[in-house]
Amino acid sequence: MATGENGQDGQDHELREALTRLVRQLVHDEPAAKRRGEDLMPILDEHLGVRADELPVVVERISVHRWADTDIALEAIAARDPGSRLLGVGGGDQRHHSSLGDLMSQAEWGRFSSGQVDRLNVPTGPDSERATVAFGLHLFHHDGSPLVVLQRVGNPQYGSESRLEVLARRTDDAAAMLAELREEAMRRSVLWRQVISFSGNPYERSMSGLVFHPRPDLPPDHVVLPEGTLQQVRAHVVGLAEHRDQLRGKGQHLKRGVLLYGPPGTGKTHTVRHLVGATSQATVVLLSGTEMAHVGAAAQIARAHQPAIVVIEDCDLIAEDRDLNYGGGSPLLFTLLDAMDGLDPDADVVFLLTTNRAEALEKALAQRPGRVDLAVEIPLPHEAARRALIELYGAHVGFSPPAVARAARESTGTTASYAKELVRRAVLLAAMDGREPGDDDLAAATAELQSDAAALTRALLGSGDGAGAD
Repeated sequence: MATGENGQDGQDHELREALTRLVRQLVHDEPAAKRRGEDLMPILDEHLGVRADELPVVVERISVHRWADTDIALEAIAARDPGSRLLGVGGGDQRHHSSLGDLMSQAEWGRFSSGQVDRLNVPTGPDSERATVAFGLHLFHHDGSPLVVLQRVGNPQYGSESRLEVLARRTDDAAAMLAELREEAMRRSVLWRQVISFSGNPYERSMSGLVFHPRPDLPPDHVVLPEGTLQQVRAHVVGLAEHRDQLRGKGQHLKRGVLLYGPPGTGKTHTVRHLVGATSQATVVLLSGTEMAHVGAAAQIARAHQPAIVVIEDCDLIAEDRDLNYGGGSPLLFTLLDAMDGLDPDADVVFLLTTNRAEALEKALAQRPGRVDLAVEIPLPHEAARRALIELYGAHVGFSPPAVARAARESTGTTASYAKELVRRAVLLAAMDGREPGDDDLAAATAELQSDAAALTRALLGSGDGAGAD
């Protein structure tokens, strides 16, 4: 019986050998016009001075938001070698499923040949983009050592992740290049002094979920708040940053948290826009709604790109008091607390939070310096503020001062959002009649919004009937 089995094994072995010879013969006999592309193994062997497929592959995974930075840094490092080359890899979709080691092992089957370099366009700012290498081989010398780097972007379709795969005669040479690459990527990062958010909207200028926004230009006279309120917030966000050196010199912490709270529509987001515009040297990460799931990544970006601001709007969605939540609080609450605690005390990072429900916030937010150091109420505007808001939003309309004063007086308990909608409706009433807007339109819009039928609209604008008396 044993002899029979050995005989069968021998036949199987001979069959495999025969099939192997047949495949090799077919590959070698295939017309060059059909094969296309130059075999890459001889090129790699010659560049490295040894058999490439006998060397270990060093892998460096790249985070989504570091892809453009890595592409810029790798191009700069490779360009120092006048003889550097960038080669594409042929082979169709199959190569996306294969590591560099797998591709080299398939070379004898003619499946590791040169092709076009794959490129992926990614944004590098609100109005700029870069055609990064999505799949390509870099051949260059680093500090005299020959290296081969396969650069590939992650592709969810194939379940792959963004990474670099490095071949070097010594792993220390690969490690040294990768260490310099990280430093160069940080120094040249496209995120410095940008305003960014996380999004999966395919119609935005996104880089796998990262979106760049123009920095707002909102002067302080366009922010209508109670006297002294804006100055207080600016001093903590902008002024403190201007004195960072003195504070550090005296051993005082720079990381800080600011909470803006008050009814909906009172101007919290408007105030945030002003602060973002006033800190032109800061890297800003905006989080709201489902984007709050990225709070950990936002803190990492802020830590690496100081000075920085992390804006979390409606923070009560993830920072609700655990005593009010029978489920023990959102998992993101602990991520937020860890992110705020994980920064060094001298980190020039601001966590700028807004909420409509201050009473529902987790108490632990205020228990340590650097979480929330300053809480500022943004209340319903009083009459003088309402008048200023109507003047602001109607600056290009030309309502008379008495008409503006009357509209402000008749809108007790309303918000900044109400004032904006009031002016819009006045202009719309005139436009529907085919004429320029005037005082009568402002009065008509006021009557419309103050009617019983508009109670829900006022509520949606954040206003309450008779609330916040002057």
